Amino acid sequence: MTDRRGVVAKRAENLAPDVPYVRGWNRARRGAGALADQLVLLGLDSDFPGLMADVNVAGDGLVHLGAVRPEAAELLAGLIAAGLQEELHGVASGTTPTTRQETPAA
Repeated sequence: MTDRRGVVAKRAENLAPDVPYVRGWNRARRGAGALADQLVLLGLDSDFPGLMADVNVAGDGLVHLGAVRPEAAELLAGLIAAGLQEELHGVASGTTPTTRQETPAA
């Protein structure tokens, strides 16, 4: 079964020579690492022991969260929602983290 972007395609077990698997896996590794860093800061790293990078047959990177307790999934969903709410609030007030204030040149 594959979603419209092919992300849920089968795992890459039989490699094809023309697919950039390493590039996809490397992107997944960076994403999994960034998530792991945040989970450590929140004290949730032990709730996601199966967090790992992978790649599918199309060379798309995948981040597996592994089996997690429902409470951990709910907490992660709440943190994501809170972050999105804060970002939307910042957009409305014009102070998003991506907005850079220019400093006058000396």
